[in-house]
Amino acid sequence: MKSRPRIAIQIRSAALIALAVFGASPIYISAGQDSPAQNPRSPNPQTQNQPAPNPPPDLKSPGFQEFSDRVQKYVQLHKSVEATVPKLKSTNEPELIVAHQKILARKIKAARAHAKRGDIFTPAAKEAFVKAISSEFQGPQAPHAKATIKQGAPLKTVHLHVNEIYPESIPYTSVPPTMLQKLPKLPEEVAYRAVSSDLVLLDVKANLVVDYLPGVIPIEASNGQ
Repeated sequence: MKSRPRIAIQIRSAALIALAVFGASPIYISAGQDSPAQNPRSPNPQTQNQPAPNPPPDLKSPGFQEFSDRVQKYVQLHKSVEATVPKLKSTNEPELIVAHQKILARKIKAARAHAKRGDIFTPAAKEAFVKAISSEFQGPQAPHAKATIKQGAPLKTVHLHVNEIYPESIPYTSVPPTMLQKLPKLPEEVAYRAVSSDLVLLDVKANLVVDYLPGVIPIEASNGQ
């Protein structure tokens, strides 16, 4: 019974030492009680109201795979036709460049005379592209994507035709880099172009419309709204 005062003194001494070491910060020693600053389950008020980021599209989806396979087949045809066209020597004369381009386009058109819309952008591919493009214009990168698309002049009507030379009278816009990251990569012979609300697959060497997806780009992003 006489040991209780000694134990009390020891506990008081330990408390004073702890206070001297840790300063005036409160020490939580109750069972199950966590310090507010150290509670890992406490929600962060800065991230509580932030929308969840859109999941990235699956570039290995069947639709994208089918699209890439058909693009490769087109590029093989392009290369085989280009091999029959006399090579253009290095020149800065636009007339010679355009003439060579038209010869290549005419030969490719003849090689795929029965080409039609949907040969490259198949229904399965369209579904994959619509999903990827929609996420681009709904996520945190949407303002930048819309600003890039708006750089093109607003177009009321666009009439494109597969396997035809891209009209000089219709301006187009480069696809935003953030969107390109969500779409299948393309060989150097072809490129994506945004034309009003349409996504165009363009043969850049022949200036030929290979295929296109109408109405897949949100129209408010391309008409200045």
